[in-house]
Order: sequence, then structure tokens, then C-alpha cells
Amino acid sequence: MDQSSRYANLKLKEADLIENGRHVLCAYIMKQKPGQGYLSAAAHFAAESSTGTNVDVSTTDDFTKGVDALVYEIDEEKQLMKIAYPIELFDRNVIDGRAMIASFLTLTIGNNQGMGDIEYGKMHDFYMPPALLKLFDGPATTIRDLWRVLGRPVVDGGFIVGTIIKPKLGLRPKPFADACYDFWLGGDFIKNDEPQGNQVFAPFKETVKLVRDAMVKAQDKTGEAKLFSFNITADDHYEMLARGEYILETFGENADHVAFLVDGYVAGPAAITTARRRFPKQYLHYHRAGHGAVTSPQSKRGYTAFVLSKMARLQGASGIHTGTMGFGKMEGEAADKAMAYMITDDSADGPYYHQEWLGMNPTTPIISGGMNALRMPGFFTNLGHSNLIMTAGGGAFGHVDGGAAGAKSLRQAEQCWRAKADPIEFAKDHKEFGRAFQSFPNDADKLFPGWREKLRINSKA
Repeated sequence: MDQSSRYANLKLKEADLIENGRHVLCAYIMKQKPGQGYLSAAAHFAAESSTGTNVDVSTTDDFTKGVDALVYEIDEEKQLMKIAYPIELFDRNVIDGRAMIASFLTLTIGNNQGMGDIEYGKMHDFYMPPALLKLFDGPATTIRDLWRVLGRPVVDGGFIVGTIIKPKLGLRPKPFADACYDFWLGGDFIKNDEPQGNQVFAPFKETVKLVRDAMVKAQDKTGEAKLFSFNITADDHYEMLARGEYILETFGENADHVAFLVDGYVAGPAAITTARRRFPKQYLHYHRAGHGAVTSPQSKRGYTAFVLSKMARLQGASGIHTGTMGFGKMEGEAADKAMAYMITDDSADGPYYHQEWLGMNPTTPIISGGMNALRMPGFFTNLGHSNLIMTAGGGAFGHVDGGAAGAKSLRQAEQCWRAKADPIEFAKDHKEFGRAFQSFPNDADKLFPGWREKLRINSKA
């Protein structure tokens, strides 16, 4: 059934929709099944996303038609489809009238993903109007709070050097805490990896106590504050609260040195909102494990990593993993920096829409996945700043002199970039950064040809 007469209006202008402020706008890459018209398939997509179905029903009235989602732009050659969703469609909390990402996803990425006349449909960007934007929580805590704990300026406080203790599973509490201590002698921030929690070989409460002891010991040794991001992800709201409360009680005076990591993709918006609202003083670390199932370029359904990150800021994530922009082992490219700008800036351009955040707190880019000191100067140059957290696993513990030296090499990489120094010349006077060339020779060969001769390194090992 062709529903384009009701669920499409190509005379609508995007600028007018934005000025009127009564619609959420979504841009999709959509392909219809063979034999289907592009506009009719797009209209069916909009109908299924809002007030319609595949038949006319007797319960529809004039008011219902007034909140139809409408296709307002198509480009079949580019497979581009844009839909305007009236803000009245979206669910609001009974207790406080606030908006929710669960409702946004239910409408915009819901049953339309399994429709028989759609080959695929993937959201690449969305625009949130001020009337609905103000109803989302946004971040309560930001990187400024971490800089404050670290004793840094709260503006342009710079690179927070972090790691993930490896292996991600298999360490008992004491070896895990010992590895934390080793890294903290040179670095700032350690995060749980996403599967870590309360395994039988690493009981949660024992691990928390030993990590606390390691933090106190490292702070006493270095005279510097240290940070840890604990995974509190769980299926059960009350389990998440129990974990968070135990951590805060155990860390006591160092409670503000602790972030809470939540797997926002696998545990969903409810888990993020639980942490955001019940622990507003803790840095909320949005881990996105599993997101590639829908966000990777190979997946033609769902939404992109850019959309995921934008939703994370709305929900209140203090920081979210954003990939390495082509500089690490994880899938990504230089254009990913648009994602970093969208979550940090108050006014930013996406692939299809410009977004004004109206003063909503920023979300920190958290970088991980195959990064090491040699890759960092180019990464910072690409991004244009170093105000982020990096969690390098192999990039720290793969250093030939151990985790503490690996952490120092990463910090020196930022110093090299800030000084606009030649990395090879800089390496001659900065031991840990210099030793990174020997630690990661394949990267050194690729990024800095001739480094062995210039640094007088004879061995290729």
C-alpha cells in the first residue's frame, strides 16, 4: 500500500522545520526491496515509525494525523531519506516529565528495521530541537571534575593518561591491583575492561579493596592523585546501586577519584540513566562494547557510532569511547573527529545536521584500541587538542620497560606535540618516549622511517 500521500511531504523545508522547533529530524541511508518505489518505501518506514501500519484503521482521527512522521527529503541516487518526527510522539517520564532515549530509539530505530519492503535503513545523524533537548539530563560530571582531582587547570587541562589492565580476564585481585600500582607510578587513569565484574576468581569486593589500597600507595609514592573507573554494569538496577555504593563507601575520602563505567550499548539507556541519576557526582564512563553490531560500516541497519555518541551526551555520559580516528587498531577514520567535536562543543556540525547544545555539559572523548606513544602526536594534530582520556593497554604494558614507563612515554608524547617538536629529536632527551621506538618498532618503521640510524639503534628487534 502506497502511503506517500499521508506520510510524505517533500514540500517541507528543513530550515523551516528547524526554525519551528517542533520536530526531531533524522537522516537515514535507506534502500528499498526490488520492485518497491523509493518514496512509497520511505513513507511506509515513516508510518511504521509513528502513527501508521500497513492498512487503514478505523481508529485514526484528525488529531492522530497531526502527529504523523513525515518524509520531507529523499535522494534515491544517494539512498538518502530524511524524516521529521513531531516531538509530541516521544514518551515522557511520569515522575518528572523528562525525555528518554529509549523512546527515541523505539520510534526511530524500531519495527522499521524489520520491514519486508526495506532492504536496509541506517540512521546517520539526527537533529534534536531545543524544546526536547532541554528535557534530557545531559552530563552531570565532566573532564573538568577529573582535572580538578588531578590538580590541573579546569580549562585546557590536557591529556589524561590511562590504561586497561591486561589480560582483561584471568587476573586474580592481587595481581590486578599490583598491575594498577605499577601503571599509576607513571599514569593517571585505569579502567576496568568491560567483562570485569564479580568473577569467581576475582570477587568484586576483594578487588575493590585491593585497588583502593593500590591507589593510596601510589598516591603516597608519587604525590599525585590517581583515578580508577569501576565497572558497575548489571542487568538489575539494584545490583548496579549496590556495586556503586560499596565502591564509594570503600574508597571514602578518595571517592571523587572514582568513575563508574557502564556498558551503555549492551545494558541500554536504563543502565546509563540509573548511574547518571543515582550517582551524579561520579564521572559516568560510557563503554560501548558490542556497538559494532549495528554501527560498523559492514552493518547496513541500526545507526552509526556518531549517532551513538550524540545519544550518549543527551543521556548524560561524562565520557564515551570514540575510537582512534584511524590511528589505532580499531575500525575508524580521520573523519571520526566530527564525533569528538559533536560531543565536546556547544555548536557542532554532523554529517547532515548542525546541532546547538544550548550549554549542555560536554562529553569527553575516551580513546582506546592499539594506541601507543608513537601514534599520539599525529592523533593530537588531527584532533587539534589533547583534552581527552586515553586508555592504552598494550601501548602502556607493551613498553619494553614496563607499565609505568609506558605511561610516562604517553605523557611525553603529549609534551612532544605541545612543543611542536620533531618526535625523533624529542626522543633523544626523553628516555621513555625514546624507548617507545624500540617497544613498537613496526609503528616506528611506518611513522618515522630511518629512526634506527637517527637514534643510533642497531638492532631491529
